[in-house]
Amino acid sequence: MMQKTSLSYRDAGVDIDAGDALVAHIRPLAKKTLREGVLGGIGGFGALFEVPKRYREPVLVSGTDGVGTKLKLAFLLDRHDSVGQDLVAMSVNDILVQGAEPLFFLDYFACGKLDVATAARVIGGVAHGCALAGCALIGGETAEMPDMYPEGEYDLAGFAVGVAEKSRLIDGSDIAPGDVVLGLASSGAHSNGYSLIRKIVERANPEMDAPLAGGETLADALMAPTRIYVKPVLALLEKVAVKGMAHITGGGLLENVPRVLPGNVVATLERSAWPRPPLFDWLRQEGRVAETEMHRVFNCGVGMVIIVNREAADPALACLRQNGETAWRIGQIVARQDKEAQTQVA
Repeated sequence: MMQKTSLSYRDAGVDIDAGDALVAHIRPLAKKTLREGVLGGIGGFGALFEVPKRYREPVLVSGTDGVGTKLKLAFLLDRHDSVGQDLVAMSVNDILVQGAEPLFFLDYFACGKLDVATAARVIGGVAHGCALAGCALIGGETAEMPDMYPEGEYDLAGFAVGVAEKSRLIDGSDIAPGDVVLGLASSGAHSNGYSLIRKIVERANPEMDAPLAGGETLADALMAPTRIYVKPVLALLEKVAVKGMAHITGGGLLENVPRVLPGNVVATLERSAWPRPPLFDWLRQEGRVAETEMHRVFNCGVGMVIIVNREAADPALACLRQNGETAWRIGQIVARQDKEAQTQVA
C-alpha cells in the first residue's frame, strides 16, 4: 500500500505566510488612522474602543456595506487603489446622516488566492478613506478561500460605528413645508448602479481612455472614489440646525430622500439647479435610459442631501463651501397631496 504524503494548508490553497505579510503591511497604515478612544487595534482577536467622554448621552450608530459590482470594473481595469475609499464611504456617509461622528471602521477582504500586492492597494484605500472620515481602522479580516472566487477577483465588506449625542440625533421628523433642500456634489456614480453601468459599457463597447465632455476619461469617471462628506458635514452641524439628511446611494434621488421625510411632505427638486456630470449624460445616451430611471438609479451629481429651514439655507451653504464642498440650493419642501411621490425632480 502506498503511503499518503503529508498535506499542508498551502497544499490546500491557503498561504499563511502571505496573510502574515499583508497584516505586516496593513499595521502601519492603520496606525496612521488612530484617534482618541482606540484601546487596541490590528492583531488582536477583538478591537477595543472607548466612547469619548465628551458625550453625555452617547448613542452608537452603526452601518455596513460593500462596494458591489463596481469591483468588476476594478478587475477589468486593474484599478484597486480607490475601491477601499468606496468601501469606507458607503458606511460612514450612512451613519453621518443621523448626526453621528464615525469612530472606527473594520474591513473584510475575501479572495480565492491572496495577492499581497493587490490586497495592499485595496487596504491602502481603506486607510485613506478612514483618514478622510476621521475614524480609526482598528480591525478587519482577510479570508483566503480557494475555489470560492475566480482567479484575480475578491470581495469587500465594511462596518463602521459612530456616536451621536442622544439629544442631537437627526431623524427628519420636524421637516416641514417651506424648508430648503441643499445638494452636495458627488464625485461620480459613487458605488451604486454599477450593474446597469456595466450593462451599458458592455453594449457600447467604448474606448475606456476616451475623454468625456469635461475632459475626464471614461475609466477615470467610472472609477472615481465615493466622496466622503464627514468632516464638512460635522462642521456644519456645529453651526446650523440641520433637520434631515439623506445619503444618495442605491435608489438614487427618488428613493433615498423620502427615507428622511415625514409622510406629509414632498421634496421638489429643480433639475436645473445643479450641473450633471458628463458621465451621467454618457450613461443616459448610450443606455437610452429614461430620465426618471436615471434619478431612480443614480445620484446624478448629488451625493448628499441636507434639509434646513429657509433662514439657515445661506449660512449652511457658506459653511459647506468654506469646508471644501461644492453645494447648491436644489429644491424645497412642500405639503404632500394625497399619496403623491415624496421626491419629484422637475
